[in-house]
Amino acid sequence: MNVKSVFVVLAVAWATGCSAELKLAALFSDGMVLQRQQPVPVWGWTDPGKEVTVSIAGQEQRATADRDGKFMVRLKGMEASSQPRILLVKCGAESAEVKDVLVGEVWLCAGQSNMQMGVNGAGQFDKEKPAANHPLIRMFFVGMTANKEVQRDCIGRWEVCSPETVGAFSATAYFFGRELHKELDVPVGLIRSAWGGTRIEAWSPLASLDRFPAAQQLKQEQDALAATFNEAASEANNAKMMAAWSNRVEQAKAGGQKWPEKPKLKVHPHKASNYPANLYNAMIHPLVPYGIRGAIWYQGENNAYQAPLYFGLLENMVSEWRRDWGSEFPFYAVQLPNFKIPQTQPVEDSDWALMREAFLQFHRKVPNAGMAVTIDAGMEKNIHPTNKQTVGRRLARQALAKTYGKAVVPGGPVYRSMHKEDGKIVVRFDDIGAGLMARGGEPLKRFAIAGEDRRFAVAQATIVGDAVEVSSPEVPDPVAVRYAWASNPTGCNLCNKDGLPASPFRTDDWPPAEK
Repeated sequence: MNVKSVFVVLAVAWATGCSAELKLAALFSDGMVLQRQQPVPVWGWTDPGKEVTVSIAGQEQRATADRDGKFMVRLKGMEASSQPRILLVKCGAESAEVKDVLVGEVWLCAGQSNMQMGVNGAGQFDKEKPAANHPLIRMFFVGMTANKEVQRDCIGRWEVCSPETVGAFSATAYFFGRELHKELDVPVGLIRSAWGGTRIEAWSPLASLDRFPAAQQLKQEQDALAATFNEAASEANNAKMMAAWSNRVEQAKAGGQKWPEKPKLKVHPHKASNYPANLYNAMIHPLVPYGIRGAIWYQGENNAYQAPLYFGLLENMVSEWRRDWGSEFPFYAVQLPNFKIPQTQPVEDSDWALMREAFLQFHRKVPNAGMAVTIDAGMEKNIHPTNKQTVGRRLARQALAKTYGKAVVPGGPVYRSMHKEDGKIVVRFDDIGAGLMARGGEPLKRFAIAGEDRRFAVAQATIVGDAVEVSSPEVPDPVAVRYAWASNPTGCNLCNKDGLPASPFRTDDWPPAEK
């Protein structure tokens, strides 16, 4: 067939009505919440060149589909509304209706298992479930998919909060959203994009990782595995493992025993959730540029072994997401909680201590960002602590103070400066609110002090006005102080008078002591 014949065939196909079905992005579905007081992007797909009309609440906007069939309109900003509305999209004889649309505050809630963990896994679920009658709080569940290529859309659904649905809601996101709803009295939409056991590299655009040698090494290792991966054999082995697991489950059911843990199945490295950029491609990029106020983030456990690199990776990811959205939106992260064996030494250079320092750097250095300190909300033997109520409330305080301008202290004391004075070190803090205090009463615990020899001793620490004076008879000429510097610094008790705990910190930058 010559070129002229091809054009004739295409023309005939167009004239006889061969067309693509009008399709909206998954986010635009029944029960959704649109961001108030901002232009609202609405997009989808149809035939190239076709005109699309989008209307809601008395306004109407038009757009023409591009050469790939994608169209996008930007609705004018709307005030918050709890009145269910219909978003109507028309393209020729086709139309699509999105029902029960609210307008309020929308937040992206991302991370690994502690963001994924449902309210049914949090503490006091027996009380939380019947109290969860909040029809103005909705959550969009982004389907857990990974892809080596950037995806144009995701799989997902909106759910309205109720006692019947709340169990599956991300607990961290739900308790965060519930606080916002209570304080702002507007609808709240929460977009949960989370996957347990994942690394930050998987949530970052691939090109942005070029400047991180460790990320490039991770990619090269996975590429090498992919080159020799036998997918057919892997699928057969996975089927055997699942069959054996199903049999054990049935036996456990019959015996009234706890179900066995589901086996970890092998997948092609290029399809894995931890291949660099795979989750960004499939679970973040398809959300752009849906109207959001900001993002919350609970991740880091799977990057703890490379803690000194984490600040750079987190700063990079946030910068890339903001570039995608074309907005310096607020971003609030959870500093990792206390975990593992309780502290026994004055300081313990652990991966988790260094990870908390990375979040502290993020809090102090990245504009329009912050962290929720959870050093008192963890569990010694559970990497998934159940007290997600505290986590959500503390994330909400960051947002209420910094994003919404409410007169609340955003968080606990954050190290600001130190100076030497008469054989002591005087430490000062930001975010002290009405003042410093020792939770449970004096003395302050988990302070350590060292001289030039870098040998830390347990310190005496006393609140004097808006500062803490730290000293030890074992260290007559001190140069450095650390606080709660361990994986699980049980008993650390410095906080402000709002009861918010101080972030762990150190005044030095010495490399970890040899073990």
